[in-house]
Amino acid sequence: MTMLSRVADRLFWTARYLERAEDTARLTDAYTHMMMDIPKESAPGWDILVKILAAEPAYESNYRTYNEQNVLKFLIADLDNAGSVCHAVKAARENVRTTRDVLPQEAWELVNELYLYTQEFAEQSIGRRNRYQFLEEVIGRCREINGLLVSTLSRDHTYRFLQIGRLLERADMTTRIIDVGAAALLGEDRQPSLHKGTVDPLIWASLLRSLSAVGAYRREYGPSVEAKCMVDFVFRDANLPRSVKYCLNDIRTELLPLKNNKPALKLVDQARRSLSRFDPQTSSREELHRFIDKFQLKLMHLNATIDEQWLFQNNDD
Repeated sequence: MTMLSRVADRLFWTARYLERAEDTARLTDAYTHMMMDIPKESAPGWDILVKILAAEPAYESNYRTYNEQNVLKFLIADLDNAGSVCHAVKAARENVRTTRDVLPQEAWELVNELYLYTQEFAEQSIGRRNRYQFLEEVIGRCREINGLLVSTLSRDHTYRFLQIGRLLERADMTTRIIDVGAAALLGEDRQPSLHKGTVDPLIWASLLRSLSAVGAYRREYGPSVEAKCMVDFVFRDANLPRSVKYCLNDIRTELLPLKNNKPALKLVDQARRSLSRFDPQTSSREELHRFIDKFQLKLMHLNATIDEQWLFQNNDD
């Protein structure tokens, strides 16, 4: 099968934007629930959510303070923020609109309905009254779209570029959540009066919830969420769909049938070896941060290689 690189590009970004909308909605939902569960004096700041998305410059150009209302507007409804739910859904819709001939007919209908829903309800969902229903609806609709694609598409280039985009976005978000969570939520600058033994498990459980991994973690490790076990689980568990290891393994699987895949496969294998050598159980927070910084660069290099190899060429794949 051959595919125009511009079509591959749009499929790749369709999947990335849909995954980004779902991940941002899930992260926002989990974090706001956590803020209600822990004592006010123990609560971390709302700036954490912006830091996870590495969006401080975009935020600070439009908002003066990091309060709940501003941050939630930025993450949910701000079309100038490339990481917001509304921006991601709008971008996914445009990419699906131009690739309808290679996707199931229902895909366009579902993505368009999601777009219309976010356009109608996003602004009024910034406040707490409607926020949770809105976020759960976005998460559910994104899952429905992904379920349709997984269950109906032939395992050809259309499916492969969708999978690669989705898994790369997911691995990126997982590493961001752990990096900022470990540094900002559990850092040394926290108030000394905080009851870490009580609050920390709630914080780590919230990070797990943002990755839809609470149930899987408890089946593997038990009800108490411990930091090092949690990081090891979401980084290196081969059976967890949102773990970094799982994402890399599946990206490799989807790259194998493509032509000219050696540069990308080399980068994936390097990232897999790096991940297997790093042990979160014996690493300090500083070592974890350094590892994630280097790993993020590997993901960026992989994305650039995929762009160069398949997405920006004028010839067919």
